[in-house]
Amino acid sequence: MTLSFTTKSAEESEALGQKIGRFLRKGDILAMRGPLAAGKTTLTKGIARSLGIRDEITSPTFCLISEYAGKMPLYHMDVYRLDGAEDFINLGTDDMLYGEGVCVIEWSEKIMSELPDTAIVLDISVNGDGSRTVLISNWPHEAIR
Repeated sequence: MTLSFTTKSAEESEALGQKIGRFLRKGDILAMRGPLAAGKTTLTKGIARSLGIRDEITSPTFCLISEYAGKMPLYHMDVYRLDGAEDFINLGTDDMLYGEGVCVIEWSEKIMSELPDTAIVLDISVNGDGSRTVLISNWPHEAIR
């Protein structure tokens, strides 16, 4: 089943992230795909808020992985600068992927071969009017309302 959402502003995208985050459980992996400035980090901000994280959420483009403490850990990864799956493996991400928290991976299309089949995929596209369409596949939880 694929879920589809359209957001018309950063605030709506963050609110969608909060809705998604309310359902997440430890071990969930969210693989985000979409062009530059599609709103991946904005969705992550909402997910973080739903996990009780009050820190400022920024794109981890240069540090690759940011860890935040909340109801459970949030591991926010940006693999844009990696050359591929081997670089991802060399980061030692297994403890995060299979640990006690939630992983959000931006630019996951570069490393999909290293993610489990249970990864929740969020495909984000920017529409001509500036709105965003978020398609969520492999969603294992009850319907998002």
